[in-house]
Amino acid sequence: MPQMPLEQLNLSALHLKQLKELLRLHTPEAEVWAYGGRVTGGAHGGSDLDLVLRNPIDLSQAVQNSNGLRETIRSSSLPMLVDVHLWSNLPYSFHRNIEKAYVTI
Repeated sequence: MPQMPLEQLNLSALHLKQLKELLRLHTPEAEVWAYGGRVTGGAHGGSDLDLVLRNPIDLSQAVQNSNGLRETIRSSSLPMLVDVHLWSNLPYSFHRNIEKAYVTI
């Protein structure tokens, strides 16, 4: 799996710090991967941030409080749309696409 370095993520240090704090508060047990244009280089200023939450104990299980995280991100001051998905809810074929290029947050 080609995990990319965190520096590959097209996100300012300030917004990354804010995102990490929200993740720590709401889904501390989750493994969080960013993927899509903000990782592969196709992003622009208005691009969304794609995240997938993985349960490190059992990938087939959901991550607790993912809905709370979504709500908090939506009402936060992050200046981009953040799409939060659960690995356990995505089809296997989408897993393969994400695994091609991702950053662990």
